[in-house]
Amino acid sequence: MSQFFNINLDNPQPRLVGLTADILRDGGVIAYPTDSGYALGCMIGHSDAQTRIRQIRGADEQHLFTLVCRNLSELGNYAIVSNSQFRLLKANTPGAYTFILNATREVPRKLQHPKRNTVGLRVPQHTVVQAILEAIDAPLLSMTLYVPDADNPLSEAWEIRDKLERSVDLVIDVGHCVAGATSVINLTEDSPVLIRAGLGDLIPFGLG
Repeated sequence: MSQFFNINLDNPQPRLVGLTADILRDGGVIAYPTDSGYALGCMIGHSDAQTRIRQIRGADEQHLFTLVCRNLSELGNYAIVSNSQFRLLKANTPGAYTFILNATREVPRKLQHPKRNTVGLRVPQHTVVQAILEAIDAPLLSMTLYVPDADNPLSEAWEIRDKLERSVDLVIDVGHCVAGATSVINLTEDSPVLIRAGLGDLIPFGLG
């Protein structure tokens, strides 16, 4: 049976954030709200948790995780970023984007695209997510919270608890959660390439 935390969006309670961090460090799977809908998350190094997320999602090994980072400094540990890429990222993070970038050696091979050695990274604009990332002092491995029997991504904490209370270790409720998905942009080419249009504004990347 999963736990259920009501965390204040404006002032996340340190005790609940700390308990969330403990669950993640112990190999747990959490359902948490972001600036672009709910996601499933765990920490790097917990293969059982990664398997559970894939099972919930109905995703195979070809579906890659996104690394959710606190800021550009942390993102730079996992991605090779040129000066022009850095300027784009600095101007548009945090935000509702997932960026495809060339992976550094810090990224485990199984988390990279098998042919292109790339990785998906994002820096969310969400106070609770940022508090959790600060508490675990590491990125989260994440996938958008779709479930196979649902027509749309789940965006209500009570509904997620109802459907997944035996599949995840924690559901976080912050009240309202924006429904939708990130805009996915490939920055490994000479010019940005749109992979998926979502909540993130495409105009700064010349894609609008």
